[in-house]
Amino acid sequence: MSDIIDPNSECSLCPRLHAFIAEQRRLHPDWYNAPVRTFYPLAGPSGVQLLIVGLAPGLRGANKTGRPFTGDYAGDLLYGTLSQFGFSKGTFDARPDDGLELIGTAITNAVRCVPPENKPVGAEINTCRQFLTASLAAMGELKAIITLGKIAHDSTIRTLGGRVAAHPFRHNGQTELAGFTVFSSYHCSRYNTNTGRLTEQMFADVFANAAAFLGKA
Repeated sequence: MSDIIDPNSECSLCPRLHAFIAEQRRLHPDWYNAPVRTFYPLAGPSGVQLLIVGLAPGLRGANKTGRPFTGDYAGDLLYGTLSQFGFSKGTFDARPDDGLELIGTAITNAVRCVPPENKPVGAEINTCRQFLTASLAAMGELKAIITLGKIAHDSTIRTLGGRVAAHPFRHNGQTELAGFTVFSSYHCSRYNTNTGRLTEQMFADVFANAAAFLGKA
């Protein structure tokens, strides 16, 4: 198990992802193009009560900007919802230097590097889990986790030592594991919202439940 919370900028543990990022650096030398680090509140890992776990950086989102869920539609919905429930302050402007601050909340991904077609393979998910494990260990005040999508949910459950069959993914689900309460949601991707699988209200309901659990309602 790694005691390093985030992979370094030249992480090559997953050859396919490492090669894909190298190609993006060639095509877009002004982009971030590296494993995306967890976004913490000003207090760092020790100030986190709520952790949000997504799938992986978007090619033109976090892989371009260097901050989770920043630069694409998923971030517009996520950060708007965080502000609504008091998990952030400031104005989200889809830039890592927009001054937005998280409050008692951190945002990370199950896979820290952008995958081709936004589809990491099982070996990549498993390899990157060591960083999620280390991140969780560093968050001494963590109480709740929101997982966005089935891959993020299943990887989180495995990180916590649980069996996926005992803690299955479902939208607006809630389960207890390893001393944490895990809330699950469909991913806030444009595809899910455009198809009606996820509405803004459905997404807000998940965060309302987490806020109530944390005494923020």
